[in-house]
Amino acid sequence: MAAQGNNKANAASKDATIVHHDSGLDEAIHFERSLTFLQACTLYPSAILWSAFVSMGVIMLAFDPQLLGNLYATPQFRKDFGYVYENEYIISAPWQTGLSMGNPVGQVVGALIAGYPMERFGRKWTFGTCVALTAGLIFIQFFARSLQVLLVGELLGGLVLGCYAVIAPAYSSEVCPMALRGVLTSYVNLCFVIGQLLGNSVCAGTSKLSDHWAYSIPFGLQWFWCVVILLGLAWVPESPWWLARNGRLDEAKGVLQRLASQKVDVGKTLAVIVETDRLEQELEMGSTYWDCFRGVNLRRTEISMGVYCTQVLSGIYLINYGTYFFQLAGLDTDEAFNMGIGFLAVGFLGTILSWPLLIRYGRRKIYNTGLLILVVLQIIIGILDCIPGRPSGVIWAESSLMLVWNFFYDISVGPICFVIISEASATRVRSKSIALATAAQGALGCVMTVAIPYMINPDQANMQGKLGFFFGGLAAMCLVWSYLRVPETSGRTYEELDILFERKVGARQFEGYVIESEGVD
Repeated sequence: MAAQGNNKANAASKDATIVHHDSGLDEAIHFERSLTFLQACTLYPSAILWSAFVSMGVIMLAFDPQLLGNLYATPQFRKDFGYVYENEYIISAPWQTGLSMGNPVGQVVGALIAGYPMERFGRKWTFGTCVALTAGLIFIQFFARSLQVLLVGELLGGLVLGCYAVIAPAYSSEVCPMALRGVLTSYVNLCFVIGQLLGNSVCAGTSKLSDHWAYSIPFGLQWFWCVVILLGLAWVPESPWWLARNGRLDEAKGVLQRLASQKVDVGKTLAVIVETDRLEQELEMGSTYWDCFRGVNLRRTEISMGVYCTQVLSGIYLINYGTYFFQLAGLDTDEAFNMGIGFLAVGFLGTILSWPLLIRYGRRKIYNTGLLILVVLQIIIGILDCIPGRPSGVIWAESSLMLVWNFFYDISVGPICFVIISEASATRVRSKSIALATAAQGALGCVMTVAIPYMINPDQANMQGKLGFFFGGLAAMCLVWSYLRVPETSGRTYEELDILFERKVGARQFEGYVIESEGVD
């Protein structure tokens, strides 16, 4: 196998690495590398279906915090759970913080917990157990009539919801060929957007109700996804990589046959999986949390954690407060809900448009370019908010720029993150590496969950659009880091990525580095 590169990259990378393979392995790798996106869709329709099915758990993960953020803007919810401030009902900043902590705390604890059952019992049954637990915990939220009970429901529910952020990208990266890897792992971001969009739409539809159904209906609709997933769980194939690592090669081959069409020689595909696992054992990649911080894995873990944390530092947690933010910016309730829905609709479009860009330009260019645009937009929003008197035109300009910001986020930093965390980690520690990245993102999310209500609430800092300076500055620091540290992982097999990291190839030299294969009969 050979990766195309330019002379400059080859010089920077010293001598090309030579890997010894038997001819069968080379044929399998060449076949996978030669597949176009459309050809892979034709040959692996089941892989696409089941990857999308397991990613539905992320819709539930995204729906819950978006629901809460919109309920803060729902009059009946504020009346039943809040207090009067300047002739209006509001939910106090401390209670907003406490309720909203369930999701990020869950990402921290739930993600770290998920790594163990995923390796012990597999991806499929860990996923099914989480869905069953979610279905049971929704009862607490549905029947809550006090902030205290609702807080318990959010915290317990968040612990389970955090697991989906680990399961979905790990599973998607292990059931699809290289040509589909970028799109299917980035589909996880689309599921986040779908969950957020549904949360906004449901609350927009129930916000005018004058009884507890204004918030009970949105909580109850979470059961829909649980029912759909549990009904289809029996047919979900296990990850062939997990089966192979556990010595269940016959089962792994059977799963590969289910995931691919009859035209694919799954025996050779299985041989590539076994060879990659053998190489990682030879390189002492390990399989524990501690191994994620040992040797070359430390760099790979840093990249995974860094790109995921950048989502928070660039301002994504404002989405959970989108409708509330637009209200405080000066829009009335209906306009704020409509703007919130439009906010997420452009995110949906952005994620879909990211797919052809992923295929054409890879990961690094899109990620860094998108992050640069986010920095510029945040700074402009902050500058507009400094205009004296904040006329209505400025309010609409800020709100419109937030829509533009979300479009570029969901065409770059949002979806590309899930591709990078799935490809940067070694296969033997993938679930744990993604878990650590998710936990780090969740920990930062806890900080933002505490800070944002105090920064935007009218009885606190009331920063409004000046938040653009805060998140623009943080995103600028992330851009410097990503330019120096995030490599191009597109078009590489997992074995090649192992070799590149082992050789300590620089982030800017990854794309052109040549790995030659010498056949062994």
